[in-house]
Parts: sequence; structure tokens; C-alpha cells
Amino acid sequence: MRIIDSHTEGEPTRVIIEGGPQLGCGPLAERARRFAGEFDNYRCAAISEPRGHDALVGALLCEPCDETCKTGVIFFNNAGMLGMCGHAVIGTAVTLAHRGLIGLGMHRFETPAGIVSVHLNSANEATVDNVESYRFRHNVSVPVAGFGTVTGDIAYGGNWFFLTSDAPHPLEMENIPQLSEAAGAIRQALAVRGVTGAEGAGIDHVEFFGKPHAHDAHSRNFVLCPGDAYDRSPCGTGTSAKLACLAADGLLEPGETWVQESIIGSRFSSSYQLSRAGKITPRLTGRAYVCSEAILYRDPQDPFADGIVPLKRCVADPQNRPSPHTQQLVAE
Repeated sequence: MRIIDSHTEGEPTRVIIEGGPQLGCGPLAERARRFAGEFDNYRCAAISEPRGHDALVGALLCEPCDETCKTGVIFFNNAGMLGMCGHAVIGTAVTLAHRGLIGLGMHRFETPAGIVSVHLNSANEATVDNVESYRFRHNVSVPVAGFGTVTGDIAYGGNWFFLTSDAPHPLEMENIPQLSEAAGAIRQALAVRGVTGAEGAGIDHVEFFGKPHAHDAHSRNFVLCPGDAYDRSPCGTGTSAKLACLAADGLLEPGETWVQESIIGSRFSSSYQLSRAGKITPRLTGRAYVCSEAILYRDPQDPFADGIVPLKRCVADPQNRPSPHTQQLVAE
């Protein structure tokens, strides 16, 4: 399996260039479900230890259905499939440019959440017009064991978020373990009480907000992703969800810039335009840098051929035989 690793404002992306599962044709959302249902060992092998780590987001390149799109791309992490991933779109664009497959200018990528436009501004900077985003519920209060009642908004930015300023600790790097614990408790409380996104969608991202460190930023955030890794970047879909809430409250006008700072101090510059009633089209600009190129090997005799993962994430054959759907990953 040929891969290229990059990071977008600190958050890693692993693009699978060759050797991924053969998912056939059809809408990207259907192919993502096929990936999850029949080829999950590919995800586990590529993203989990010993070849990967919990913060890593994968991006599988696919043939697009829409002929106006440069590529299709399916996103995933240590917990499963992601509908959309803003930082990984930027990382994918920079990776494709690194390989000479795209140049500066506008390109369209097809994702399971819809088509996004990506403008490659330079070798390391891209602007993404994300999928339509919106606030679903306002001022939702939920009692959280050990933390009291927490109030926030539920919004969609390509993934589902619970956004709150009720952070139990300052948004500083030394508080990442405590912030992760609190965000995980909030996510669990939402699930126990049946608080969901539209059509019963699970809320798998929790986002805390606070005052920025930089004088020219508007907010600082901490985002806990599904799989319990925190986002090193300001989170593209999370920033989109934040813009939707700001727009709904009348606190940010269309075209006005919002600079979102991450827990590590990196940033996205963002804005939005109104789309359909109650929805916005977010625009995000960030930087990505290629870190490495590699070939991943899968030896069927390796006891961790499909990664070191909990059984609920990727159930390996107890006799360590390769899945019938798995092609052995070999290099030239």
C-alpha cells in the first residue's frame, strides 16, 4: 500500500495512493459503507499502530462519479469512517500537487458528504468550500457525571458536533488529558440521553471554545474526535459548525473573516456565504506540508497484520489468516 503522509496545521493525513481496497463504482457514500462493511481490515492496518497512531486520518483516493471532480476521496480514522474532513481535504490537495497531479487553481473533490471545491493557492496552502453546514439545535443542556450541567449547540459541518464554551479547564496544551476526559464524558452523556443530530445521527465530535492566545484570532478551540484523539488543527468541519452557529446568532456576517485557533496555536482563516434557508457554505484556508512517502507491508504471519486495535474496531481472524477480501499488500 503506497502512502503519502502530510500534516495540516499540525493534524496528520495519510493519503492512500495505491494498493487500497477495490470498492467498485457508485456514490462515494455507498463505497464508504462497502469499505466499512467488507474491508475494514485495510483501515485498521493503515491507520492503527504499529503502522499508524490514533491522531492519524486516512484518505483513500477513488474514481469520482462526477466527471467534473478531480478525484473521489473517502476519509477514515481509528474509529471508522468520516463523512468529511476539512484538514484532510487540504492535505490531499497538497499531496496531489506534490505528485504533480494538480496545479494551482480550483479543483473539485467528491466525498461521502458531497462535492467540495478546493482552490490550491500555493504548494502548501489551500482554500476549501465545504459542504453545506447548519445549526440543528441551540442551547442544549445535558447533565454530565463529574462535570455538572453543560450547555451547547448541536451543528453539522460535514460531521456532527456538540459545541460549548463550558470547558472545565483553560484551553491550554497541558490540560489536554483533562479536556479529553471531559469531552468524552459529554459525548457519552449525549448518547445516553438520546441527544442526536438530524435523523438520529450520532454526535461523535465535541468542541470546546475559549479566548484565543493570538491577538488577531477570534477564538481558540479543543476538539475531541471519534476514537478519542484530539484534533491538532482547528478542525475544518468543526470550524464549519462554529460558523453555522455564529451565522444563526447573527454574530458573523457573510464574507466576514473568522480566525479559528487550535489547542496547539495553529489556525484556519474562515468565512461563509448563505446557501439554502438556514444553511451556509463555509470557506476554510489552511496550510499543509508533506512529511513522508512510504510503502506499508502486510505480512499474513504478522500477529498485528491488521493493526493493534480493540476488537470492536476491527475484528481479525483468530487464526491470523488474511481476510478473503484482503489483497496482500506487496511492494514492487
